[in-house]
Amino acid sequence: MTNAPDPISSVLGILRLEDDPSTADQFTGHSLPQPGGRVFGGQVLAQALLAAGRTVPDDRFPHSLHGYFLRAGDVREPITFSVERLRDGRSFTARRTHALQGGKAILSMIASFQEQQPGFDYADDMPSGIPGPDEVPSGLELLGGVDHPVAKFWTQEAAFDVRHVEGSIYVHPAEQPTGHQAVWFRSRGALPDDQLLHRALLAYACDQVMLEPILRRAGRSWMTEGLSIASLDHAMWWHRDVRVDDWLLYVQSTPSAQGGRGLSAARVFTQDGTLVASIGQEGMVRFPD
Repeated sequence: MTNAPDPISSVLGILRLEDDPSTADQFTGHSLPQPGGRVFGGQVLAQALLAAGRTVPDDRFPHSLHGYFLRAGDVREPITFSVERLRDGRSFTARRTHALQGGKAILSMIASFQEQQPGFDYADDMPSGIPGPDEVPSGLELLGGVDHPVAKFWTQEAAFDVRHVEGSIYVHPAEQPTGHQAVWFRSRGALPDDQLLHRALLAYACDQVMLEPILRRAGRSWMTEGLSIASLDHAMWWHRDVRVDDWLLYVQSTPSAQGGRGLSAARVFTQDGTLVASIGQEGMVRFPD
């Protein structure tokens, strides 16, 4: 298995958006190659958030995001990010970002930013009894011996070390169908001290695993023949500062699936048990008859 010395650097490269000199609050981004040629949803979501952040004062960070994935993007084509300034208040700033290819939206997102303020502070505890990341095998190890283009992509190009506590469903279904899973992850390289970037990278990373509880509950794997799966919408709340180059734990569940759609939720904890984010995503999940 061949690993790049710092795979996160390629992600950082495509997150550096270019200003459009002819149009205010408009930026251009590019995509990383992906199996199948479609833009990775987490990538365009992170880019849209960073585009919005470019129009916001430096002392305000995103606390919530709501986005709809509207069309599949083409990794060969640049993406235009057009930001609309919805509100600039004393404490909160709201922005809408459209990600466009060929003049059509592939993503529409609204994000809210807030300056750091004191207030009533509480959070749920991290579930007890979950093995630490050093006790769980990495997806890089599990996929290293699999002779498949997608497996080779994730082992050679993966920017995040992902570790499934209950065992991965990359190749085979879980032994027991369940709608719950816990996943450790962190970036495969150190990152600059930039809180907007870390929050955007959390959005980037989570799209890899958000729909997995639905597959797990259905007794399926990513290799299920005829599987059709895609993110439809995404909601995210950042509660506290976060670093994605430290270990983070996703505690995930799925309350419902029907009509070819499934809903998944996640709470994200630091290794010391601090709740830093909550996430919800609905996806199209269709299995062969």
